[in-house]
Amino acid sequence: MFGRAPKKSDNTKYYEVLGVPKNAAQDDLKKAYRKAAIKNHPDKGGDPEKFKELAQAYEVLSDPEKREIYDQYGEDALKEGMGGGGGGGVDPFDIFSSFFGPSFGGGGGGSSRGRRQRRGEDVVHPLKASLEDLYNGTSKKLSLSRSVLCSKCKGKGSKSGASMRCPGCQGSGMKVTIRQLGPSMIQQMQQACNDCKGTGESINDKDRCPGCKGEKVLQEKKVLEVHVEKGMQHNQKITFPGEADEAPDTVTGDIVFVVQQKEHPKFKRKGDDLFYEHTISLTEALCGFQLVLTHLDNRQLLIKSNPGEIVKPDSFKAISDEGMPMYQRPFMKGKLYIHFFPDSLAPDQCKALEAVLPPKPASKLTDMELDECEETTMHDVNMEEEMRRKAHAAAQEAYDEDDEMPGGGAQRVQCAQQ
Repeated sequence: MFGRAPKKSDNTKYYEVLGVPKNAAQDDLKKAYRKAAIKNHPDKGGDPEKFKELAQAYEVLSDPEKREIYDQYGEDALKEGMGGGGGGGVDPFDIFSSFFGPSFGGGGGGSSRGRRQRRGEDVVHPLKASLEDLYNGTSKKLSLSRSVLCSKCKGKGSKSGASMRCPGCQGSGMKVTIRQLGPSMIQQMQQACNDCKGTGESINDKDRCPGCKGEKVLQEKKVLEVHVEKGMQHNQKITFPGEADEAPDTVTGDIVFVVQQKEHPKFKRKGDDLFYEHTISLTEALCGFQLVLTHLDNRQLLIKSNPGEIVKPDSFKAISDEGMPMYQRPFMKGKLYIHFFPDSLAPDQCKALEAVLPPKPASKLTDMELDECEETTMHDVNMEEEMRRKAHAAAQEAYDEDDEMPGGGAQRVQCAQQ
């Protein structure tokens, strides 16, 4: 690189500026710079020249290659070109912002890590559960892969713990690209820097951690035991705080499991209540029935009608305390509703039934008179719902008539006040 060895010059000044010995570790350099930079920040009434010297000293000594050149040959060797320059072009505010963030406003050094930490994203997984699982409660062991900080470099990515400002994004972690959309029209987009993956830092190839290859994190398998409690609802969340992917200078997010209730072939769930559909024959509806129902916990429930009771088609009967357990109150349960459906009769069953029942009343009309009648079609009606619908329609019609009157409803209000 040089035709002759460079002359040795002062190689103690940078250590004296930071107030550390020549054998100071990287963590000691960071602590010294952090403390002195806050004290001498121009916005806090500090000395601008001292602030600039601190940034220049730290920029050189935090870089293993530059520090080695400085220790051997001094400041002049860096100025002559060895190690990529002596830090004369370094923006002291960029160095400061890399520690405390761009919005430093007094007290920015309160964080023990020296820079503002962002919160990592939560990792969300669906957790399928049968109705039996939600009724009885269960535990499921799930194996997941996640990122963890490298134990060899403690998430630094380098053997020395040092890093440089990324040349691609100048340490901001973001790159701005401009695209021409048309005449006098451009689009500006900001995206994470690909060179440093948004960290704003670059690591020397020779100094890369052999464990993580400079990636700062490794992949590990982790087994989580998820407890599904009795009575949990569809879409309810089970959270494991701080178990998501780890990243440097980041508060680890949560792993969240979202309960997804699977359909059951016999039971339907509505909140804390269960619904069971049962088809009943005409004989059972008139003369009584007996049903053995296998519940979600495999208990056998004996269900039977009262003596002399006629079970109406499409009717409901309820059994208290046989519904779903209530979440975190498992000794309290909702209701079990049984919905009875009538079974259809075959033509021969109709004839057999007519033979034993009292005869139907004879028609008073002749066949010719019946032929002249118009046939109609009947449909089932829920009278409560029908009356509610009619009342709503009548109220809406009255409201519309008021709007069509001259002056609307205000005229009648005025008369009432006189």
